[in-house]
Amino acid sequence: MADRAKGLHESALDYLPSRGGLPALRRAAAECRGCPLYADATQTVFGAGPADARAVLVGEQPGDQEDRQGKPFVGPAGGLLRKALAEAGIDESQVYFTNAVKHFKFAPLTDTRKRRIHKAPNLREITACRPWLAAELRRIDPELVVALGATAGKALFGSSFRVSEARGALLSLPDLSNWDIPAEQDAVQEASANEHRFLATVHPSAVLRARNRDEAYQGLLSDLRMAARLLG
Repeated sequence: MADRAKGLHESALDYLPSRGGLPALRRAAAECRGCPLYADATQTVFGAGPADARAVLVGEQPGDQEDRQGKPFVGPAGGLLRKALAEAGIDESQVYFTNAVKHFKFAPLTDTRKRRIHKAPNLREITACRPWLAAELRRIDPELVVALGATAGKALFGSSFRVSEARGALLSLPDLSNWDIPAEQDAVQEASANEHRFLATVHPSAVLRARNRDEAYQGLLSDLRMAARLLG
């Protein structure tokens, strides 16, 4: 266990609790050293929402505000997302918010750069954090999973995933029992018999960066309205 003490593990697998629900996962994730991102981040930002949520929304990673507050989607992108959910007719109380990567990755501060600038996680970091996302989905067993952006899609489907190709199509998630999570490390003994439906859309931060923000917002809203119809 010497490597673990040094934080040299390359996956979250060794940190998953042997039993318990989302609260147990959240407590364990707070101590995760499964990839180097923990060293610079303020804290682990785990998912938030009801354990029986009908829908799980998966983003990329925490941003600056999320890292400071310890909650997902509380910054500008989160505000826009919650506005779009309400406008689409999705009850926020039935949604679980999480990210593919649980620590904030940012470019190093310098004498000329005083503000922490988001930096996209790489495939190794996405893969290392994937066990947390798998465990969340297995415990919640949602009717629908919505990927917000490419990183979330890659965490769920692999590196070949493209939002532009998958957007607008209703897909099925890969069998969660095949996500390389040892059965003894997960409180759920069997994968759900239910088919996990999946939709992809853009990340709300992409809407904020878009040249035509209104057009980009309407695209996000259209995708979320499709999610609302699927949830009935």
